[in-house]
Amino acid sequence: MMRRILICIALLWATMAPAQAHKPSDSYLTLNVNADQIDGQWDIALRDLDFAIGLDQNGDGQLTWDEVRGQHAAIAAYALQHLELATAHGACKVAVIEQLIDTHTDGAYNVLRFHAACPDPVATLTIAYHLFADLDPQHKGLLRIEHAGVTSTAIFDPDHARQALSMSAPDRFKQFSAYVKNGVWHIWIGYDHILFLLSLLLPAVLLGARGAPSASLKASFIDVLKVVTAFTLAHSLTLTLASLSVISLPSRWVESAIAASVVLAALNNLFPLFRGRRPLAAFAFGLIHGFGFASVLIDLGLPQGALLMSLFGFNLGVEIGQLSIVALFLPLAFLLRGTLFYRRLMTGGSALIALIAVVWLVERAFDLKVIST
Repeated sequence: MMRRILICIALLWATMAPAQAHKPSDSYLTLNVNADQIDGQWDIALRDLDFAIGLDQNGDGQLTWDEVRGQHAAIAAYALQHLELATAHGACKVAVIEQLIDTHTDGAYNVLRFHAACPDPVATLTIAYHLFADLDPQHKGLLRIEHAGVTSTAIFDPDHARQALSMSAPDRFKQFSAYVKNGVWHIWIGYDHILFLLSLLLPAVLLGARGAPSASLKASFIDVLKVVTAFTLAHSLTLTLASLSVISLPSRWVESAIAASVVLAALNNLFPLFRGRRPLAAFAFGLIHGFGFASVLIDLGLPQGALLMSLFGFNLGVEIGQLSIVALFLPLAFLLRGTLFYRRLMTGGSALIALIAVVWLVERAFDLKVIST
C-alpha cells in the first residue's frame, strides 16, 4: 500500500510541479472590419514566441527590446504563416504595419499590427488559426471583431481552427457556448485551483480532529455543498468586479495569493488552522481566485455588452468544470474514507500539495523559476 501511495505522489508531483503560471497560453486577435478592409492587432506572448522561434539570442533567459526587435521579421513571418483571412471570393492580403510591446496580466506580449485587403466587402469572414498548434495543443486564440458598431467574439483551438463568422448576424449562442467551454477548460488545467479545492474537500468524508470515517454520505455531501457554494459565490463576485474593471489588482499579487491559499488549505488538513470553518476559508480565498479567473476576459478588452455575455458563459463553464471535479471526488472519497490509503492520502497528499504550492509561491512572489519545465 505504501508503495502505491509513493507512486501516486510521484505522479502527482510530475504532473503538477511544472504548472508554474495559472494563466494558460492565449493570444488576442482584434479585427476591425470596414467594407473590404480589415485593420488588425494580434497580441502574442513573448514567452510563447521565444519557445517557438527562439527570441533569446544570447541564451541568458532574459528578453531585451533589441532581441525582440531583431526578430521582428521572423515574428511576422511565423505569425502570418498561421493565420488566414478569407471571404467568399478568396483570401485577403495581409501586410504587417508595425510591431510593439505591451504588457498583459501574465507578462509581455508582442503586438503585431496589420492591414488586410479583401477581394470583396466582408459579409462572412473565414478565419483559419493555427498558431502554436504543433507546439501547444492547449493554446487558444481569443478573437474580437468590430463591425458596424457590433462586437463579436470567437475562440480558436486545434479542434476549432477554422471558423466562418457572419458580419450581419453574429451567432450569439455559439459565442456564448465557446466561453462556457473555455471556462470548463480553464478550471481543468488550473492546477492551483484544483489543488485548493481538493485540499478543502479531503476532510469532507471524515469526522472531527481524529478523522473518523463519516457514516453518512448525505452529511459529507452537505459539507461539500457548503464549501463549494462559498467558493463559487466568492470567486463569481470578484470575477465579475475584475472583468468589469471595478477592482484591479496586480497579477503577481493575485497569483502569489492563490498559491498561498493552496498552502494554507493543505496545511489545514495537517494542523487545524480553520477549526471547522472551511466554508468561511473557501469564501475568503475564493475572492482571490476570482481575480485569477478574470485575467482571460480582462486581456480581451471587450465592450460591456459583449463582456457581460462572455462573462456569464465563462463563469458558468468554471462552475461546470468545478462541479465535475466534485462529482468525481466525493463518491470515490466516501468509498475510501475508512481505508489506510485515504488516511495516508490525507496526510501525505496534503503535505505534498503544500510543498508544491510553496514552490509556486516562491516562483510567483519573487519572479523566479525554481522548477525548469
